[in-house]
Amino acid sequence: MNAYDEYMRGIVQPMREELVQSGFTELTTAEDVEHTLQDLKGSAVIVINSVCGCAAGLARPAVREAVAEVKPDHLLTVFAGQDKEATEAMRSHFPEVPPSSPSVAIWNDGKLAYFIPREQIENFQKEQIKDHLVDVLTNVVSQ
Repeated sequence: MNAYDEYMRGIVQPMREELVQSGFTELTTAEDVEHTLQDLKGSAVIVINSVCGCAAGLARPAVREAVAEVKPDHLLTVFAGQDKEATEAMRSHFPEVPPSSPSVAIWNDGKLAYFIPREQIENFQKEQIKDHLVDVLTNVVSQ
């Protein structure tokens, strides 16, 4: 690992831990993604994490609050720009959606059920994002 990678690892560690401490499983390799998704049953929230301000101030807090209200079966995350192969592998499971980070994918019974791209995060209030996600999760989890 070069000095830049080591420096960035230290900077993003708290951003990773924010979701992991809330019960998310961090997938850091393409193999992690494939192994996890191949037999995943039920519903999942998948956060494509990012270092940007809208991830820190909006996406991560809104997602944490939403999943505290409506619990999917699984909580997963990949980190765009950091774990590139894992992020690419995750995005390959919903090729109809352009790459976007931060973003939130709702996975249900082996397929993408809903997607919240950056454009529906960055210009909204945290409470609006949380409410949107709660509504979507309520419909997906109750199916």
